[in-house]
Amino acid sequence: MNEPLPPLVGPPGADPLDDPIDFVPLAGGRPRLRADAARNRARLLEVAARLAGERGAGNLTMEAVATAAQVGKGTVFRRFGDRTGLLLALLDHHERELQAAFLTGPPPLGPDAPPAERLRAFGAAVLRHEHAHRDLYLAVGADVSRRLDGPARQLRLVHLCMLLRRAEATGDVELTAQTLLGYLDVHLVDHLVGRWGMSLERLERGWGDLVGRFVPAA
Repeated sequence: MNEPLPPLVGPPGADPLDDPIDFVPLAGGRPRLRADAARNRARLLEVAARLAGERGAGNLTMEAVATAAQVGKGTVFRRFGDRTGLLLALLDHHERELQAAFLTGPPPLGPDAPPAERLRAFGAAVLRHEHAHRDLYLAVGADVSRRLDGPARQLRLVHLCMLLRRAEATGDVELTAQTLLGYLDVHLVDHLVGRWGMSLERLERGWGDLVGRFVPAA
């Protein structure tokens, strides 16, 4: 991953990735990136992932990605909007792995387990997953509004609400789900582990205790 990237093919003096982001319409009306635009985007993400691995996600800049990819800085901004957009794109692969596990994976996290068991397993899975990729999650989470309103968090919220209802939890289910998500916040977990010396095992037990307060059957 440290060897220089091969030169991009393009006319002299031109930025090979500095072209409009063309979309091809799908049958359902949702657009997708044109094939070459998708490849260019993937290449920028490859460069960004390498730099994040070398320097840490918190030190990743749009300028550094542009320099390493040998493109103009405006190209990177057009592809991802801003630094948080770039970090979210990098995080997408890891987040999809977690989502697949709790939406369609095997029990106790997946659909073939009772809702109370899935609630317990969900918290443990999120704690372990985000701790393993905490550098990237922490960097993304620095933008609080994007972190709280992002689609990944919204999916987790909907999933928790569904499990709480199926487990016949009492009280305001949506507020309960928000409370549970707050317990799993990567910044809080990183603080408790790094500054207070708490283990992930202790936090997992705490999650189980918290779930039990809202879902007695757990």
